[in-house]
Amino acid sequence: MTAHSNITDNQSIDTVMEELGDRAKEAAQILSLAPTEAKNKALRDAAKSLRDCSAEILAANAADVEAAVLKGISASYLDRLKLDESRVEAMAKGLEDIADLQDPVGHVMNQWDRPNGLDISRVRVPLGVIGIIYESRPNVTADAGALCLKSGNASILRGGSESFRSSRAIWKCLQDGLQSADLPTDAIQIIPTTDRAAVGKLLTMSDTVDVIVPRGGRNLIERVQNESRIPVFSHLEGLVHIYLDKSADVTKAAEIVFNSKMRRTGVCGSLETLLIDQSIVDTHGMAVLSKLLDNGCEVRGDQNVCALDKRIIPASESDWTTEYLDSILSVKIVDDITDAMKHIRTYSSSHTDCIITEDAVAAARFLNEVDSAIVLHNASTQFADGGEFGMGAEIGISTGKMHARGPVGVEQLTSFKYQVRGTGQIRP
Repeated sequence: MTAHSNITDNQSIDTVMEELGDRAKEAAQILSLAPTEAKNKALRDAAKSLRDCSAEILAANAADVEAAVLKGISASYLDRLKLDESRVEAMAKGLEDIADLQDPVGHVMNQWDRPNGLDISRVRVPLGVIGIIYESRPNVTADAGALCLKSGNASILRGGSESFRSSRAIWKCLQDGLQSADLPTDAIQIIPTTDRAAVGKLLTMSDTVDVIVPRGGRNLIERVQNESRIPVFSHLEGLVHIYLDKSADVTKAAEIVFNSKMRRTGVCGSLETLLIDQSIVDTHGMAVLSKLLDNGCEVRGDQNVCALDKRIIPASESDWTTEYLDSILSVKIVDDITDAMKHIRTYSSSHTDCIITEDAVAAARFLNEVDSAIVLHNASTQFADGGEFGMGAEIGISTGKMHARGPVGVEQLTSFKYQVRGTGQIRP
């Protein structure tokens, strides 16, 4: 077993995972019927535990960060891994925000009567047991566990090996909340090993797990899609684009582009490719790029972009398909909005794309025709976040088109059933 394993030598990973699944399935049945007040108490008490245990969480995180530094992890990866007091407080506040959300379970989505007198309702219900596989960011432990709890689902969490200590410290606070609300602690479980075989087993547990949510890089997503025997909500990489239209306001454009790229380079809503309309290269090009270059962002551009500043280096074909998650930006000159949308269709991961323009017609066309989970007009791509959408938090941003799309919050973690009420009708 790995150094981070809590599995004893006489236990197999298969046995441990099957036990996790069985316990989660039982907990899901209880949680699906739990009153809103109990779920909200668990969330608020878990938030209190996060604040009370902040020192222990930060100590665990410091150990994770130290180990990651020794492994030579990149600066942007360390940013996603590292916690501080403000990030712990943000996790606690996120739990409270989720508690404040309307409970989706039992919500009547639609209701109608048939001519024969049948009364039919479509009602939201939990999905059941959700397996969540994520990399590096330990705050996902709190977000994912809390969202599943509020939506009446049991969860099995598998964080990245680099955040193993941090994730377990956060998970213990979620357990405190469940205990205080007299809800089953098996409603939120964490896989007790970093061994990759545990993920392989989880992906086959179709008898006990109802949905898999992977959140990470392309390698993780491809592995889950290839191996899973369970339905998957895919959170694909964020190949995020901004198109500067010919009528873009130059001051607005410079601020939005800088924030989209540099606010936090390691988040999935970080800008990776900037497309500039050829008619505004001379007026907008360096006005937008100079602040990025002056603040240490490496800019890679096509031939016309490189001509703007000697600090810009030539881009290769691979740059248009790379999620840098770092202070690197690829830039391309396009003929017009049609050419920009063609580039996005070719290279986008259907995550988040944006247009900056003062032309309402161009904005409407971009919003309607670009087929990504999130499409913005004149706003930073870093708003691609469930918390910013008013969802309290998110498990991830689904780039698929089935069921959940975009930020996956409590509502997206439910399905529905039909309740049919009769008075003795029989079908002729």
